[in-house]
Amino acid sequence: MSFKDLFSTQSVDYSKYRPTYPQELFEFIALQVEDKGACWDVGTGNGQAAVELAKYFKKVIATDPSEAQINNATPKDNIEYKVCRAESSSLDNNSIDLLTVAQAYHWFDHIAFYKEVKRVTKTKAKIAIWCYGLSTVNAKVDAVYMKFYKGILDGFWPPERVHVENAYASLPFPYKNHTQHEFKLIKSWNLQDYMNYLSTWSAVQKYIKTNNKHPLDLVTDEFIKTWGNPEEKKEVTFPVILRMGEVDE
Repeated sequence: MSFKDLFSTQSVDYSKYRPTYPQELFEFIALQVEDKGACWDVGTGNGQAAVELAKYFKKVIATDPSEAQINNATPKDNIEYKVCRAESSSLDNNSIDLLTVAQAYHWFDHIAFYKEVKRVTKTKAKIAIWCYGLSTVNAKVDAVYMKFYKGILDGFWPPERVHVENAYASLPFPYKNHTQHEFKLIKSWNLQDYMNYLSTWSAVQKYIKTNNKHPLDLVTDEFIKTWGNPEEKKEVTFPVILRMGEVDE
């Protein structure tokens, strides 16, 4: 599978408007790992997960194939950012205690990635992958959201998006002692915050490039009507599905 750089164009907005993951997620993951020497955060994007993981691990190596994403990542003393693909890193053999993939596993060549995981991880290292699903606000807002997601943007989503919709159930995860857990990501957003997030979607960027106009313009009035006071903050909830396993020796 060739590298699809779908996020470099909006890398600054991505770092500003993408929701951060719940602290409970990282606390849970850290509890599952005995040796907290080195963590590899694969497909790190702007480093959201890497920054949180750095609270628990001596060193975090955070990689992404997009140089623009890495350039907009949050610096931290014990995080080393590198531009490289998940399937061909320059990490040392047998050096990683935990490998994490946040909302990026669906982009990988999984056979090649599995070989790379085996190469870089220590004995009994853990792997944790997670993704977040479609958000909910309330019935009225959600109806417009689905019109936008499934209707207006139909045909603009990459085919890999289906794997996020089914929480990676259709992707190979050949690791021992596999477990699955669910968390909630909850943001308090006004309407502008909410629409800023929608604007970071890769399908939105593809629509703009194809049609030379912003697809949110087609539903802005409906969002205003269903949201009410645009300054009012509402809870926006995302389900977060975590899968964990242990790398074979």
